[in-house]
Amino acid sequence: MTVLVVATGNPGKLKEMQSYLEGTPWQLQLKPPELDVEETGATFLENACLKASEIAKVTGEWAIADDSGLSVDALDGAPGIFSARYAEDDGARIDRLLMELGDRSDRGAQFVCAIAVANPQGEIVIQEEGIARGEILRDRQGSGGFGYDPIFYVPKVEKSYAEMTPEMKHQFSHRGLAFELVLPKLKLLEGD
Repeated sequence: MTVLVVATGNPGKLKEMQSYLEGTPWQLQLKPPELDVEETGATFLENACLKASEIAKVTGEWAIADDSGLSVDALDGAPGIFSARYAEDDGARIDRLLMELGDRSDRGAQFVCAIAVANPQGEIVIQEEGIARGEILRDRQGSGGFGYDPIFYVPKVEKSYAEMTPEMKHQFSHRGLAFELVLPKLKLLEGD
């Protein structure tokens, strides 16, 4: 087993990432709690690379980081890299987004997940982005998931993220799409 330090203090995110890596020799562990990396990048990918590189250098281990969020077409890409800081909690973030979007008919949006992997020296060896297109609902639908899931609707399956089973969400989510791109590259690194 090779340790892959996840640039997060969130055990839920670690568990979700581990589910994508089942059957690989990578063993995920949380970053040290005292170690925080400031997200100063202008894009999701820049922030993921910053976090992976810094965590790898400090721990001397392989590191993986993701940065993700929601970009709404009619709001010029907002909330974008500020998705998690758009308001104080999930409910308030949804309320703010729905208020700012108002009655606009253009409700197109995309969830973006950027993933970066750094070697123990802090060099980025993998960087990929998964993008899931959808629409913003006018009201919440479903009780699963977290964040903006109750208002992000995927027309192809006629469900919001919050209405999907975990398996379905893996298939259609931005994080699932990003891991589809990352996994073959991680397999190539297994011998390193």
